[in-house]
Amino acid sequence: MAVRSKKDEYFDELETMSPEAREKHLNSKLAEHVKHVYRHAPAVKTLFDRAGISPDQIRSVKDLEKLPVTRKTDLVEMQKENPPYGGVTAIPSEDVERVFISPGPIYEIQPSSIQWFAKSFWAAGFRKGDVAINTFTYHMSPAGILFHEAIRDCGATVVVAGTGNTDLQIQIMKDLKVTGFVGTPSFLMTVINRAEEMGFNLKKDLSLKRAWFTGEMLAPSLRKTFEGDYDIDTYQAYAVTEPGGAIAYECRQKSGMHLMDEYVTEIVDPETGKQLGPGEIGEIVTTQLFNKDWGLIRFGTGDLSSYVAETCPCGRTAGRITGIVGRAGDAVKVRGMFVVAKQAEQAIMSFSQVTRYQLVVGRRQHRDDMTLKLELKDTSADKAKLTEGVNKKFQDTCRIKADKIEFVEAGSIPEDKQGIVDERKWE
Repeated sequence: MAVRSKKDEYFDELETMSPEAREKHLNSKLAEHVKHVYRHAPAVKTLFDRAGISPDQIRSVKDLEKLPVTRKTDLVEMQKENPPYGGVTAIPSEDVERVFISPGPIYEIQPSSIQWFAKSFWAAGFRKGDVAINTFTYHMSPAGILFHEAIRDCGATVVVAGTGNTDLQIQIMKDLKVTGFVGTPSFLMTVINRAEEMGFNLKKDLSLKRAWFTGEMLAPSLRKTFEGDYDIDTYQAYAVTEPGGAIAYECRQKSGMHLMDEYVTEIVDPETGKQLGPGEIGEIVTTQLFNKDWGLIRFGTGDLSSYVAETCPCGRTAGRITGIVGRAGDAVKVRGMFVVAKQAEQAIMSFSQVTRYQLVVGRRQHRDDMTLKLELKDTSADKAKLTEGVNKKFQDTCRIKADKIEFVEAGSIPEDKQGIVDERKWE
């Protein structure tokens, strides 16, 4: 399976397919997968029958728009009504190899090997000779064992640490000369802070060279600390348990996370399920293609992102998601664009003069209207200059322009009313 370039960069030949070859590959795998799970997974047959279509009508990724999005709440109800798996499995229960449990509870089945998952660790530089400490849980959740197997497939040694026991983890890292950390960014920061409290000099006393993160987004400030202060090369991946693991991962360019070709991943309007184009913010919806035993079609993650389609300088040709900007419930659609609360806050509060804000969305003459209200630390601030700066930053970040900026008196915006307020009435 493994293919190496001259720079030993690639793990899998799928990563460098041409756009035309990728489209053909995904369409073919999708059509094959849909037909199989329709025949063998009762829930999939029900899904298609309710939508009034046959599996033969799903011949391309675009055709997925004919089907509704299935979300976590739907899966919980399906498993309650038809225990234990909700009719999503395409094999008899006695043939299930292993079961994981995620909150809900949701019971998920996995095949014994998902070798392709290793490409996310390979891109992060994990190789034979590395010793990687895996701090994800091995209990119920798929994270621990899936990441374990992927690290091993890259040739590295795995330290089966699991969660917690910070002091012990630090001692293990020192004794075993651990070179790779696998966990969340916040836990690595906890480890670093505790190690320094214990009197360790991280660069001299530990051998940590690289870190692979998922479960949380890696804040730019934390990445700067890890890489600038401690010389730890950092990478992140986007993973969702229900469809089976990591969907996207970073390469050495660190300019977005490459979509894996073992999934069909769509960015869709969460209200309509319609697919969106490059740069447009929508919900991540995914269909896994590698596990014929699990018939989960168009799983809505609830996470909002956008994607870029251009080939990455690393040579990988898959599209890249640009990071998670919020949850579907945190976004308001204005003039056809989603304004995400987290993005709006990052743009507006990046100006030190602003102490509180409120983005009011209304309707005027059958058109969405946005007024941005700002409270300032100092009312003598240059409001014209600040208006220009905030307007530009907000538009660059949220891809839509506020119609008006108002400066209001301190205390005008209650603390529980800061953020986006949708005052539109659809009568």
